[in-house]
Amino acid sequence: MGITLIILLFIGLFILLSSFFTVRQQTAVIIERFGRFHSIRQSGLQLKIPIIDRIAGRMNLKIQQLDVIIETKTKDNVFVKLKVSVQFMVVKETVYDAFYKLEYAHDQITSYVFDVVRAEVPKMKLDDVFERKDDIAIAVKRELNEAMTTYGYTIINTLVTDIDPDIQVKNAMNRINAADREKTVAEFEAEASRIRIVAKAKAEAESKRLQGQGIADQRREIARGLVESVDVLNRVGINSQEASALIVVTQHYDTLQAIGAETNSNLILLPNSPQAGSEMLNNMVASFSASNQVGEMMKKGNRKKKVEEEQYKAPEIIEPLDEEDNED
Repeated sequence: MGITLIILLFIGLFILLSSFFTVRQQTAVIIERFGRFHSIRQSGLQLKIPIIDRIAGRMNLKIQQLDVIIETKTKDNVFVKLKVSVQFMVVKETVYDAFYKLEYAHDQITSYVFDVVRAEVPKMKLDDVFERKDDIAIAVKRELNEAMTTYGYTIINTLVTDIDPDIQVKNAMNRINAADREKTVAEFEAEASRIRIVAKAKAEAESKRLQGQGIADQRREIARGLVESVDVLNRVGINSQEASALIVVTQHYDTLQAIGAETNSNLILLPNSPQAGSEMLNNMVASFSASNQVGEMMKKGNRKKKVEEEQYKAPEIIEPLDEEDNED
């Protein structure tokens, strides 16, 4: 008798405890009575009739995400893989439809995504797929909303999160991009080289101009110094030819001294003996004398010609020629 009572108490306690159940937040529980829909219970502590009522299922009311990977072909015959992320949820007011009208929601959503993507992508070229991925996502969302609303689902958002072309196409695109960048680099390097060449040419031109100006100034000062030196030597009784010869010899030896003082000089001046300096001096004196004689002869010739012209114009006036002209 005592054992039977204990068993009955245990069964009663079990039935009592099984009458209560809890529903988590953002979850809906479907209750069936004798296999027929009875009610939908929301979050909290709930009560059901044991044996008569049963929990048929639980529906998640949170936002869920389904990632779908689709391989399709573009308009320019390039195979590409797209990853489409669909964010969806069960509407709280349509839990009945979501539970009883659709058994495998993920498979249904996947089928619609495949259908829409394979209808949109073949209309675009590969570059357009990258540029218009938002258009693809909008088209998927629109089609899914129209289809899934009937089953108690709402589409929050759709995103094309990855576009992966065939590996050979990807390598070709990378090579094109690399070649384009190399072309840009070559253009910039060529422009930089041109600027350097132009700047160098301008600098050389300016350097030569300044160098020429400096040489001209130097020669002008040398000439002025020579004139002053000749004047000084003339005052002490040395004529112009001797003064010029003395200056040339002095400059010759100054040049030899400057060359000898330069340790890294590779200049060879030939001839460099004292006899050579004497010969150079004699040659200069002879050339000066010859030039003077030529000048005197030219002056006499010009004077004689002038006299003849005057006699031809006025024969009655005859001027005697100089003794030097008669001697000629």
